[in-house]
Amino acid sequence: MRTMTRFGQSLLVASAVAAAMPVVAQELHAQRVAPEQLSNQWLLLNRDVAVDVPNSGVNIYKPSCIAVTYVIGSDGVPMNVQVAKMAPPSDLGKAAVSAVSNFRYGPSLTNKNHMPAATYYIIPFNAPDDPAQRAQVMAPCKLPGYSES
Repeated sequence: MRTMTRFGQSLLVASAVAAAMPVVAQELHAQRVAPEQLSNQWLLLNRDVAVDVPNSGVNIYKPSCIAVTYVIGSDGVPMNVQVAKMAPPSDLGKAAVSAVSNFRYGPSLTNKNHMPAATYYIIPFNAPDDPAQRAQVMAPCKLPGYSES
């Protein structure tokens, strides 16, 4: 078995850093956009997504919400998808991340340059059908710090 030289190791690290730069640059230049305003920049293209839902776990049958933050890259694909808030705590975080990771977006007419956007999405689990009760379940997952305009 051959061992890698210091030069080879340095070259490997430099290649990895260079490959990550476009993603980091997109995240740094992404404007924070409230979910209600996202359609001004990006339009969700798919209506159905595959979700990995566990068969058992903590609070998976209880009405709950999970706020997932992410950046829509210039290619319309979510990146850096993370659970930001969960109410009540449950084992549904991975399901929420898998759902948002499968979203695909197209630029709106006002986003011809495909500018990245940082936003969040609230996923309700087992929420009631009644709009007022559903809004009550989702309210604890609203995140501050995203522009409303």
